[in-house]
Amino acid sequence: MEWSHYFIAIGGGILAGILNTLAGNGSAITLTILIEVLHLPADIANGTNRVGILAQSITGTAAFYKNGKLNLKHSRPIVVPTIIGALIGILVAISVSSEQFRAVFRFLLLFMLFVILVNPKRWLRKTDTSRPVNYWLTIPFFLLLGFYGGFIQMGMGVFFLAAMVLGARYSLTDANVVKVFVVGAYTILAVAIFHWQNLIDWRIGLILAVGQAIGAWIAATFASRYKHADFWAYILLVGVILWALARLFELV
Repeated sequence: MEWSHYFIAIGGGILAGILNTLAGNGSAITLTILIEVLHLPADIANGTNRVGILAQSITGTAAFYKNGKLNLKHSRPIVVPTIIGALIGILVAISVSSEQFRAVFRFLLLFMLFVILVNPKRWLRKTDTSRPVNYWLTIPFFLLLGFYGGFIQMGMGVFFLAAMVLGARYSLTDANVVKVFVVGAYTILAVAIFHWQNLIDWRIGLILAVGQAIGAWIAATFASRYKHADFWAYILLVGVILWALARLFELV
């Protein structure tokens, strides 16, 4: 690594940590750095990327907890199946190419952009925990969502937020708290499994992790303390999806 690569990795990590904590798809930045700048093979980049995700998840969760936002009492039917699904996805990821998933990803993002832009007020609601949980829908859906996150991770935050806000009726801030926690929980398993398969470059991964941890702390503190955080998280979410689509369709 040249000295410029260290600055790129830390700077990109900070931006990815902010994006992943408030919206999602920060892995589009870190995977680009790992593959296009540092020239890691795709499978090792996938594993190495999880080190920074774990660091930002731990830091973000700690910041939410410090600011009194971490309350998972009503989220167990979401957290548990997501982690189980992610474990299955991780085991598949160590032996199967993710290229087909990437091809589908762009069309999922197009659909998600449409969902987000139609009736934006749905994304700025307060959390409603009065509705009973439909386990027949919740458990299979979050199992599938967890599988996707364990397999490829990129875009997981966007899809998880949509499910939490539109389906489970959480506010964006509360949905982000659950997202950061659950991603951290299954990423512990991911890091252990990818390391066992020798698919992590720890030197590069730890450099990215420093930046992502800083970014996550900044974003989680902002989301916890700023009363208009939901609005800015929504704006950031739309921007992230537009940028990701432009990259995927090679417009930029």
